[in-house]
Amino acid sequence: MKELTYSQVEDYQLPNLKPMEKPLNSHYARLRYNYLKTNHPGHLLALKAKNELNNHLKEIDIQAKQRMEILMNQLLKKQPAPNKETHQMEWVQHMNNLKQQAEEMILNELIYN
Repeated sequence: MKELTYSQVEDYQLPNLKPMEKPLNSHYARLRYNYLKTNHPGHLLALKAKNELNNHLKEIDIQAKQRMEILMNQLLKKQPAPNKETHQMEWVQHMNNLKQQAEEMILNELIYN
């Protein structure tokens, strides 16, 4: 943990604080931020105070994207997609369904945890 430094202003010592960065603006980062804001405001405040919020959100975003790729491959092995050339709409429907399943798993494992 970083040490705080202080500046003397007349009779007071004020902490030298960095301006807070805006939260990362990607899909999973926004979901995580909103979850923390709604359900764990103390944890969110602690992350902001330590200036670690963006690092936390980046880490969650990276993990979620990697997990999505892995889950999609696993789901495709278990439930193969129809032929894209002959059954385009069925293929799109199947892939959207798999993506939604993977998204639900990611939300439960990473975002809302």
